[in-house]
Amino acid sequence: MMKKAFPYLVLAILAILVIVLKNCNANKKQKITPNDQVKENERGLDRSPDAINYSKHARCRMDCRKVTPQEVEDILQNGTINYKKSELQSNDCKRKYAVEGYSKKDNQHLRIIFAPCNKEVTVVTCIDLDVDYECSCN
Repeated sequence: MMKKAFPYLVLAILAILVIVLKNCNANKKQKITPNDQVKENERGLDRSPDAINYSKHARCRMDCRKVTPQEVEDILQNGTINYKKSELQSNDCKRKYAVEGYSKKDNQHLRIIFAPCNKEVTVVTCIDLDVDYECSCN
């Protein structure tokens, strides 16, 4: 009788061992869901900053693409952060958020790079995702 039960006993012990190891690994590395990542990283982008500054490059790109400061502010407040195009590994004032949306004036599909620092945000550049404009910006 013991010979017949032995393989089942070994299988049961292996199954228990697998379950225990899975639980240990699950506790060690807690998975971060996309929603958790949004909550974590959105703290660094103030959607209503005290001031919006524009780099020389951003002003040139905006001029080329006929994008107004009002459209930039609308994208900042209502756009969606593209985490794949953002640079969030740096310190707070070195982070860059790629925020995407459509302009209300002419429905341009825009990606605007914002660099927040303290209570201000700097517009780094402005990209039209559908049309490739020729600009002579440095």
